[in-house]
Amino acid sequence: MKFIKKILYGILGLLSMISLFIILCAFQPQLADEVSGFLYRNLGNKGAGHEDGSQGILPDMAEGNREGGNGEKENGAEGSREEENEGEENGDLESSPVPDYVPPERSEIAMPKEVAGKSGYLPVQENTEEIDDEEAEELRKYYTYGETGEDLDFDTEYYPYYGMLSEKEQALYRQIYANAMALNGIFNPIEPVSQRELRNIFIAVFNDHPDLFWLDSAYQGKFSRNGGCAEISLQFNYLVDDLEGAKNEFQSAADEILAGARGLESDYEKEVYVHNALLDRIEYDLQAPLNQSAYSAMVNGRTVCAGYARSFQYLMTQMGVPCYYCTGYAGENHAWNIIRLDGEFYNVDATWDDTTPNTYDYFNKTDNEFAPNHRREELSVYLPSCGGTKYSNLETARAEEVDDRRGLEEAGFSEDDVLYNMEDYYEDCYRQILEQNGSAQFENIVDSEELWLRCYRAYEDDSYSAGYMDKVLEELQTAGCEVDIEAESLRDGRVLLQHSIRFF
Repeated sequence: MKFIKKILYGILGLLSMISLFIILCAFQPQLADEVSGFLYRNLGNKGAGHEDGSQGILPDMAEGNREGGNGEKENGAEGSREEENEGEENGDLESSPVPDYVPPERSEIAMPKEVAGKSGYLPVQENTEEIDDEEAEELRKYYTYGETGEDLDFDTEYYPYYGMLSEKEQALYRQIYANAMALNGIFNPIEPVSQRELRNIFIAVFNDHPDLFWLDSAYQGKFSRNGGCAEISLQFNYLVDDLEGAKNEFQSAADEILAGARGLESDYEKEVYVHNALLDRIEYDLQAPLNQSAYSAMVNGRTVCAGYARSFQYLMTQMGVPCYYCTGYAGENHAWNIIRLDGEFYNVDATWDDTTPNTYDYFNKTDNEFAPNHRREELSVYLPSCGGTKYSNLETARAEEVDDRRGLEEAGFSEDDVLYNMEDYYEDCYRQILEQNGSAQFENIVDSEELWLRCYRAYEDDSYSAGYMDKVLEELQTAGCEVDIEAESLRDGRVLLQHSIRFF
C-alpha cells in the first residue's frame, strides 16, 4: 500500500511540474521557443521536410515561429534582428543538403582600407502588423489574390533562391513576382504563410530578379492574432509613373553593354568584359537615387554595391551565364555576386574592384580567399560554396595592362597645351586658323573624352559656328567651309583632335 502511495505521489508531483512548466511557457513565450527549438534539433528531425510534405532546402524553423506562434521577434525591437540574422534566419546548416558554406565569424571580418566605405547594401525591410481576426476576415473578403503566377516557372539554375523554397513557398513566390510585374501592390496570399516564411519568400523574389527594378526592398504583411496572413503589400518606386519608358531605358542600357560582348565565345571572356564595362560605366555614389537597383547602375551610372551586383547578375544571366546576387557582411552590410563557370563557382565583387586604378583583386575568388572580408548572411548562405580555381587569378590590375596609347609628350604637346572647356577650345581653334593665314590643318588637346563629346555635338548641331567659325569666315572673307575632325585617345584620358577644314 505504501508503495502504491509513493507511485501516486510521484505521478502527482510530475503532473504538478508539467502544469507549472505549461504556465511558465504561457507567460514566457521565449522559453517555449527555446525548448521547442531544442527538441527539434535533438529528436531526430534533421533533414525533415516542410509542413506540406515538400522538400525545400531551407531548414524548418522552431514551432514558436510558425503560424500560431508568438511572433515577438518579428514585431518587436529591431535590436533582436542581428541575432536572428546570424542564427535562425540562416538556419541550421547541418539540416540542409546544400554545399557546406560555413560563414566566418563577424569578428574576423575586416574591410580593407582601399575600399573603405564602398558598401551601401540595405537588407530587406519587413513591416508586420498584428490585426484582430475580424479585420483579417474583412481584408480577405475585400482583396483578391491578384495575379497568381500559376503559369510561371523558374529555372533554379538561374533563380537559385526559388529552388530553396518548398512547393507551397514557391507558389507564393510566383504570386509575389506576378503581382510585382502587374503593379498590383496589395493582395491576399494564395497559401497560408507565417511571418518567417513570408520574409524568406520576399527575399528570394527580390534576390532572384534584378529585372524588377521598380520593386523596393521592403514589404508589409498583416497577420491575425492566430498567425494567419491576411494581406501582403508591396512597395514600388517612382519609376512606375512611366514604367514603360523606364523599361526601355533599362533595356537600351543593357543592350548597349551587351553589344560589346558579341563574338566572345567563352563564358569567362563574357564575364571579364561585363566586369570591365560596368567599372567603366559606374561611379560609386552612396547618395545615388534608387541605389539598390540595377537601374541606378546601368541607366544613371551612379550606385552602391547593390547596384553593381544586381546589374552584373542581370547582364551575365542575359548571356546565359548563371550568376547570383549574394548579400552579407563586409565590415558593413554588403552585396556581391557568385558566378558559375564550367561547373565551378566563384565570388566576384565588382564594387571593390572599382578603384583608381581598377583591379581584379576581388574577381573570381574562392570562399577561403573571401573569408577575411566577406561573410554571407540570410538566404545567401545556401548558395553554392565557391571553390573554383580554373578561372581564378588569371587577370591582373588593369593598370598593369600594356597601354600602347601615346602620352602628351609623345604627341608633341605639354600640360600647358591642354584645353579644359569649350570657350578655350573655340579660342584655340580661332587663333590657330588665323595665325596660319587660313591653314586648313591644325591640332589641339582637350582634357577629357567628355569635353571631346561636347565638341563633337557642337559640330553636329552647328553651334560651333557661333563659337568661332563665323568670326573666322568674316576675317578670311570666305563664304563657308567643311570641317572634318579625327580624335585620338591619349593616356590619362586626354584626347588629341586633328582638324581638316576646306574653305570655299
